[in-house]
Amino acid sequence: MGRPRLIIASVAAFAAAVFGAAVAAYAAPDTEVTVGSPPTPFSQNKQNEPAVAIDAHDPSVVVAGVNDEIDMESCAAGDPSTCPFTDGVGVSGVYFSFDSGASWTQPEYTGWTARHCLGPAVCTPRVGPIGTLPHYYEAGLVSDGDPAVAFGPRPAADGTFSWSNGSRLYYANLTSNFSANRKLETFRGVEAIAVSTTDDVHAAAANDASAWTAPVIISRQSSTTFSDKEQIYADNASSSRFFGHVYTCWASFRSNSQGQAFPVPLTVARSADGGRTWVTKQVGPATSNGINQQPDGCVVRTDSVGNVYVFGVGARRGANLQLMYKSTDGGAHWVGPTAIAPVVEPGVFDPVEGRPVMDGIAGARVDLAGGPNVDIANGRPTGAGATNEIFMTWSDGRLGLNNEQLMLTWSRNGGGSWATPTPLALTTGDRPVYTAPAVSPDGSDLYIVHNSFTTPYRNNTTSPRGLIGEVRHANVTAGVPSGWSTLERAMAGDPRGSSANALTSEFLGDYVYAAATNDRAVAVWNDARDAAVCQSINDYRASLYTTTPLPAPNVLGTCGSRSTFGNTDIFGGSYPDPTP
Repeated sequence: MGRPRLIIASVAAFAAAVFGAAVAAYAAPDTEVTVGSPPTPFSQNKQNEPAVAIDAHDPSVVVAGVNDEIDMESCAAGDPSTCPFTDGVGVSGVYFSFDSGASWTQPEYTGWTARHCLGPAVCTPRVGPIGTLPHYYEAGLVSDGDPAVAFGPRPAADGTFSWSNGSRLYYANLTSNFSANRKLETFRGVEAIAVSTTDDVHAAAANDASAWTAPVIISRQSSTTFSDKEQIYADNASSSRFFGHVYTCWASFRSNSQGQAFPVPLTVARSADGGRTWVTKQVGPATSNGINQQPDGCVVRTDSVGNVYVFGVGARRGANLQLMYKSTDGGAHWVGPTAIAPVVEPGVFDPVEGRPVMDGIAGARVDLAGGPNVDIANGRPTGAGATNEIFMTWSDGRLGLNNEQLMLTWSRNGGGSWATPTPLALTTGDRPVYTAPAVSPDGSDLYIVHNSFTTPYRNNTTSPRGLIGEVRHANVTAGVPSGWSTLERAMAGDPRGSSANALTSEFLGDYVYAAATNDRAVAVWNDARDAAVCQSINDYRASLYTTTPLPAPNVLGTCGSRSTFGNTDIFGGSYPDPTP
């Protein structure tokens, strides 16, 4: 299912000249995760926003969730200057590895698809092959991405959890109604949170849709609710008093309240029966305004005794902070928020996009770059050797544009106190945008993956831009990480070759991800090495900042019928502990 690399010697030489010697300075043990992705056309070649999970019971099994547009219509179908999301077509891709992340496969199921719509005629979607989660079309739903994945123990018939029963994979994502007809709605509102599960990953990877359950909607929806930015985690340490319970957090965007505030409560759902039924609870207040903002871009984790932690970036009295809520009773009640550290979210406001960017005009939005990513040394799968140390990373802009830092802090007492945030030393010129830590279950090794821009902010679309993925490692001694080394510095790409479907800007999604055992880590990141920069797109994007904007171009006609414009992929690697 793989495809040939589109890198030749002259291209590699050009990349080295533009992006620096670091392009060729590292052997490349990385591998493409999105092996089902075609190199062209746009937007079928667009993948981003990866999540990854390792089965603690069988660490050879790894799953990745990805925003994947493989089933969308080509830009060449119908109007060649538009590249729409095809109504009813899902984007929640799933990939499996059975060799600890060294190689990957994408299953093929049946559902609502437009991958046959390659143009030039207007084309009608139909039931056919899909590379995304199954059973959504049949349920009157669309899988809308923002993937989140987690492994936990499978429940027995009597409802008890044990690893001896096997493992259960949970996949949470956004979902919308398949039909725009209100009478045919499956749920009320714009976007909901749904969870699918499988107990047989081998069958699921071998194209067996019956290995998956139908999606379960876990969010409470009104007609104006947009549930967003979810994450899922299963209590995977058998020492925990809530072993096997599953938790999902998200932001619940509600309607405006008299124009004064935007209600966005942090919400957590918990399941004690393997994801069949869920109890949803609002955590903290709802109102966000110019003074206080509720946690967004949430992360949920558990420790070895069953405490649950939810993190997000919010504001108190106008100051942006990393915030934490904690539950000691399985998510029934929550205490917080606790302020962990101040954060200055990176980027500058882009007047055309109406959102912050970092790499330049028409750049990739970085709304959640300042949001936290977290992992806990909880001793999974048994809890043995757990230190329960919590590690958090984020991208911080406190030193100003072009001087962004990858910040790291940690807590050794359940979030009661935190180490002074420390910037991780990166290659000169690296500007971290998305980061994620992964700590070994015994707390002895810390891994960090990050996507970083390698070029300063550009006021034009003509100058080259650089994007890399990198994986770092440190030993953790007496709770303190030290002795950092680089395990991977991926081949650089130019993010101008990425694109939002509207063509007006680049697009990289909202996060990267990593997971670890006591022996290794698996990391995944957004990668633009095979994305071709297109001059007509550059010209179009630049014109939007003038008083005479150009019309959107014919993408394949002006970029080339075989152009790999838009071809962003997910790459990753499997990294043994370098200091066992």
